[in-house]
Amino acid sequence: MSEAQKIATELGDLPIDGQWVQAEINRLNRRSVLPLAHVRELHEWLDEKRKARQSCRIVGESRTGKTIACESYMLRNKPQQTGRQTPVVPVVYLMPPSKCGSKDFFTSILEYLKYRAVKGTVSDFRSRAMDVLKACEVEMLIVDEADRVQPDTFPEVRDISDKLGIAVVLVGTDRLDAVIKRDEQVHNRFRSQRRFGKLLGQEFKDTVVIWENKVIALPVPSNLAKVDTQKLLLKATGGYIGRLDEILREAAIKSLSRGHKKIEFSILQEVAREYT
Repeated sequence: MSEAQKIATELGDLPIDGQWVQAEINRLNRRSVLPLAHVRELHEWLDEKRKARQSCRIVGESRTGKTIACESYMLRNKPQQTGRQTPVVPVVYLMPPSKCGSKDFFTSILEYLKYRAVKGTVSDFRSRAMDVLKACEVEMLIVDEADRVQPDTFPEVRDISDKLGIAVVLVGTDRLDAVIKRDEQVHNRFRSQRRFGKLLGQEFKDTVVIWENKVIALPVPSNLAKVDTQKLLLKATGGYIGRLDEILREAAIKSLSRGHKKIEFSILQEVAREYT
């Protein structure tokens, strides 16, 4: 018998959660999206950029909801098509592949707009993508995870804005800022920026309450609006909604597994310590 087998035998089988607890844990493990105020504000900001054809960038840490916010904005700008005419696609949303070069970038555009990519040189792909963007009357191109784009491809991205009058939105973390600042012309084109995902003051307090009621939704109130709880959460999350979501879900699951029907403050402290 191996050492691991000896330990497992001595400790015995792990306890099995009851049916209701397991159902609640399954629910808490499912992702959920809420139309929070800062998402609505981002959509309003993007809409103004689209109308003005102003290129920009959205910057924030990972797991702050940037992708969902941008995808939902794209979905609010539905393509329109009459008969067999070329569809009008106001907003294009791309998630480029890793180490994305110029050919990959233009291929992604063509595939999104359901056009077959041509064979040939980068120049052929560029020309085809430009023609299709113009034909579809694209007003905004959102490039998520934009730090995947190789540095020497960014001038191609900038040219879409300059030559077609399309608002190009680069979305990423602070790594994106470091990349585009290497080229002054690229940086100047995307100088306008908005930081996303960090909540402070009353907005943070309101979001915690919304998360308790709409996402965690346990049978007994956890009273997360209390001052000491708010301080604990703000310190652990830094105001980022992705971390808040992780901490509250984990604390809720641990509380349920230990026989509670609300988030216990001691368990919340235990989870929060791991993030500070």
